[in-house]
Amino acid sequence: MTAAQQVSGLGTTDVVDSTRARPASDAALTERSARVVAMSKLHRAAVRRRENRFLVEGRNSVTSTLDTGRALSVVVAEDQADRHADLLARAAGAGLDVLTVTARAAAKLSETDTTPGIFALSALVDTSLDDILAHSPRMLAVPVEMSDPGNAGTLIRAADAMGADAVVFAGESVDPHNGKSVRASAGSVFHLPIARTADVTATIAALRASGIVVLATAADGDSSLPDVTGVFEGPTAWLFGNEAHGLAPEIEAQADHRVSIPIRGRAESLNLASAASICLYENARAHRD
Repeated sequence: MTAAQQVSGLGTTDVVDSTRARPASDAALTERSARVVAMSKLHRAAVRRRENRFLVEGRNSVTSTLDTGRALSVVVAEDQADRHADLLARAAGAGLDVLTVTARAAAKLSETDTTPGIFALSALVDTSLDDILAHSPRMLAVPVEMSDPGNAGTLIRAADAMGADAVVFAGESVDPHNGKSVRASAGSVFHLPIARTADVTATIAALRASGIVVLATAADGDSSLPDVTGVFEGPTAWLFGNEAHGLAPEIEAQADHRVSIPIRGRAESLNLASAASICLYENARAHRD
């Protein structure tokens, strides 16, 4: 059964006949509706984990959920239905519930100041590290103890753009299903496998045991990025540290190489997303050349 064939109600799961389109409800659900209240609770990570689903908003995210077959249902504000008619038709054609809600209900579901008025319920995108390694990845992004959801989404987007095979959030990191993270990923959260692991040391050990060279970004690295391009011919995993503190010394010490990015201008440093983009781009270019 695919994700698109399961539609969650209030903690229960119903099987959907994917050959039969379901029209939008005649009456728009209000902000006090039980279904709207249940969906709004998905803003909390604990609820997302318990129900194995999360709420996304905006055309990019909703389109990606439909493209990848992860959509469980689609929700639209009644005053935005015409604007998003194409997505509603796609969802109905796939046999998904299409729910209409009032403007106030849409505001309750939204995590933005001005809601786009289109949402989707999606199955979580989590996969396991073992599954990722079983597919012999060539390049992985491994953010360690990442705490900012916007940076998490931006890193996922960069990893997707640069052709990474997966992203592995190691340690006590932000939930990539966080609304800000999903929006910052611009749909990329649905495009590549994403795993979360609790133990950073065990994660690094698993990577190395699979024959993957582990690279740690460090301002005072032992090697400069141009000096390690030969390593890129084989499988690699990049460790990216916390935005405020970088990688802990004991984590850096577990990497095969500590790599710094040469800075030619007067900037003191690069932010996390910029550094990750540069490292992944250089790594990916070796695969193309």
